[in-house]
Amino acid sequence: MILTKMDSKRKLKLSLPQPNLITMEEITVKEVITRNDLRDFIYLPEKVHRNEPEWLPPIYMDEWELYNKKKNKSYGYADALLLTAYRNSKPVGRIMGIINRRYNEINHENHGRFCFMECYNDPEVFHALISRIEDWARQNGMSKLVGPLGFSDKDPQGFQIEGFDYPQFITSATNSSYMPELVESEGYTKKIDLVNYLGEIPGEFPVVYERVLDRITKNGEFDIIEFTRKKHLKPYIIPILELMNDTFAEIYGFVPLNDKEKKDFAARYLLILDPKFIKAVMKNGEAIGFAIGMPDLSAGIKACRGRLLPFGIFKVLRESKRSRKLIMMLGGVKKEFRGKGLDVLMGVKILQDAINSRMETIDSHLVLEDNLRMRGEYERIGCKVVKKFRIYQKDL
Repeated sequence: MILTKMDSKRKLKLSLPQPNLITMEEITVKEVITRNDLRDFIYLPEKVHRNEPEWLPPIYMDEWELYNKKKNKSYGYADALLLTAYRNSKPVGRIMGIINRRYNEINHENHGRFCFMECYNDPEVFHALISRIEDWARQNGMSKLVGPLGFSDKDPQGFQIEGFDYPQFITSATNSSYMPELVESEGYTKKIDLVNYLGEIPGEFPVVYERVLDRITKNGEFDIIEFTRKKHLKPYIIPILELMNDTFAEIYGFVPLNDKEKKDFAARYLLILDPKFIKAVMKNGEAIGFAIGMPDLSAGIKACRGRLLPFGIFKVLRESKRSRKLIMMLGGVKKEFRGKGLDVLMGVKILQDAINSRMETIDSHLVLEDNLRMRGEYERIGCKVVKKFRIYQKDL
């Protein structure tokens, strides 16, 4: 059973605020216990956003796995509480609380998280949900609540606060514009912002890039690995994810993947990845850098309304081939090899393939506001910030 009641042993470790139902006038906040409860939770956002034609639905097959304790290995190191708010028996809001024990231990923090929050523009519903998670986190010894922030930085982060005129994109927050005001009215303040760059793919690269490429090519110290087929990519997936664990260690919100999570992550994305937009740098047979881009899948996801089965996947794959936007998803270079131009090498190679594939624009995905090096590279090729997302915090 998905998200079943905790057994007696687990109750000793993690307490829940009582009672399990809290009623505020006609608002009822209910813990997600049954499969029908979870169905209300998962499909609520498409009701909230039904009058927003640009809203991008999630991939629902992934949603069912995300909240399944047997399939999502994150529940092995994180405690979670899912709540749905009802008015007159109709779902009107939802929220997830997380206590990521692994992240807290690694970073010497004592923070709870809230995430996957949705509701109509209703301050009472918002308050009923967020206050319940605050009580839960407080009763389990947390000193602060931060969010929106999921199990790791691979989940959507923050509420979008700027740039609502631009299209939404995969794995980012898709909240309505009133959500920041609702969370700030509850006493939450900025923890950190993330920015999203957008720009035209340059026909010519900056002269400094040409010099870097020439130097690296003549040096012969590094090997750039490029892919044309998924079967050639498979042997490199796990080494790349191990490298991600190493290079992302300093990034806010990142939680290292264990071996099982690496395999799950690879299986989840291999179907939709285009090998030619994945690059790796090797030195003496060891992966020391990687970069992953992918065509924008938004049109395909909208066309199938987030439902890949039985035929939605074909719409996603078809639209991915038509896409003229490249989204940069992940990238990193081992610390001791930074500053040698390897990020430029991989980036230019990906952009060259994007030009050959008739791509027109490049999207940075999410970049932490204090990642000045990466921001500088996007600005160097003429990209501009078009969206901003904010992770909030509140002392408990």
